Amino acid sequence: MVAQNNLCILILAAGKGTRMKSSLPKPLHPVCGLPMVAHSLRAAQALNPNAICVIVGHEAPKVMDEITTHLQTWGITAPVVFAEQKELNGSGGAVRAALPLLQKFETVMVLNGDVPLIRPESLQEMYNQFAAKQAGASVLSIQVPNPAGYGRIVRENDGNFARIVEDADADEKTRAISEVNGGMYVFNGPALVAALERLTPQGPKHEFYLTDTLSFIKESKPAIIYQLADFEESLGVNSRAELAQAEAIMRLRINNKFMADGVRIVRPEATYIDASVQIGADTTIFPDTYIEGNTKIGSNCLIEGNVMIRNCQIADNVIIRMGSYCDDSTVSPLCEVGPYARLRPGAELKTKAKVGNFSEVKKSVIGEGSKVNHLTYIGDTDMGAGVNIGAGTITCNYDGQKKYRTIIGDHCFVGSNTNFVAPVEVKPYSKIGAGSTITKEVPQGSLAIARARQVVLENKGVKHE
Repeated sequence: MVAQNNLCILILAAGKGTRMKSSLPKPLHPVCGLPMVAHSLRAAQALNPNAICVIVGHEAPKVMDEITTHLQTWGITAPVVFAEQKELNGSGGAVRAALPLLQKFETVMVLNGDVPLIRPESLQEMYNQFAAKQAGASVLSIQVPNPAGYGRIVRENDGNFARIVEDADADEKTRAISEVNGGMYVFNGPALVAALERLTPQGPKHEFYLTDTLSFIKESKPAIIYQLADFEESLGVNSRAELAQAEAIMRLRINNKFMADGVRIVRPEATYIDASVQIGADTTIFPDTYIEGNTKIGSNCLIEGNVMIRNCQIADNVIIRMGSYCDDSTVSPLCEVGPYARLRPGAELKTKAKVGNFSEVKKSVIGEGSKVNHLTYIGDTDMGAGVNIGAGTITCNYDGQKKYRTIIGDHCFVGSNTNFVAPVEVKPYSKIGAGSTITKEVPQGSLAIARARQVVLENKGVKHE
């Protein structure tokens, strides 16, 4: 999608969000893994604008820092600037804060930083309609089941915009109108700048209403209405309950898209996948699974139930069994993880490696075809190919002050209940006897046994009858 005509998109993100009852600024509350304002930014980016301006106010430094830190991660390539609304005096006041910038643009679109469900396709249609009709302004409208509390859209006889009537000011006939203001707009830039300069404070809070600009612009240029087909796209988030509602809608969207692309999701309503995740075709995902962050899962994978995957790169034909937790890890093709395994940050499994039940791997490479089958901790380790690790093995990588690495060469066999006291190296093709505590280098092809000799003392005080 490409929007032309020297376009600037404003995102209003200055409000306090009092009903959220949170120390976190409202635009930064996450929906499916991304802050709400990130969803607005991604929708704006899809129109290829000349610039995006985020209007900040409450907790402005925190909001600006979050946005600037993650722009690249969110895929935002358009220039992003900020304007600060120093006094929270209404939507018109928010847009007025960007007046020096707006004077440079022929077209201005206004979005909200707390409306994460708007689709780029809808914004593009709205822009196209505005451009085709050479309008001075366009307001997004929605048909809602219960319009109480919303500003009603009143149309002229020809169907164009006449006025917006607030619920408190509406008569009985106007209250019966179910078409309401969705709070998003497209403006002719010079017409908007002139209209903003004419705004005066309104109401008991002495606020500047952006809706008043429509009447001013209508005096010389057409004001039109873009009716949104799906009213859920315009749902704003002002409370925790509305945040949960937006999350549920977006998660269903995400899951439906993956299923349309060939992913099997056994129970979509009980599967939680973030907006930033990628999954290949013919992968199967069972219920109560959470896939978060910058995770990429290949094709033909099996993700069993009650699994958590965060910021992982998982190749094709991988099995992640029930109850496993994978975080910031890399899993190569044909690997198997779990059940009830944990991959901590820095874990890397080479092709056909296996990390089994109740095993934990941290900052370690598990070599090709190597097996860490059960009840084992492998930390700060470089493990070669074809290694077999017995149950209860531990790499003792921390001495209370520093962490050290363990090196286990190719095709080693490690007996159960072995302790490797790092730093230590086991050369290839070596064997470690069960119950050993290895503190020194093991030469290639050797058998190492490091345990106390068993002593059995006869108890002469015991009588046998």
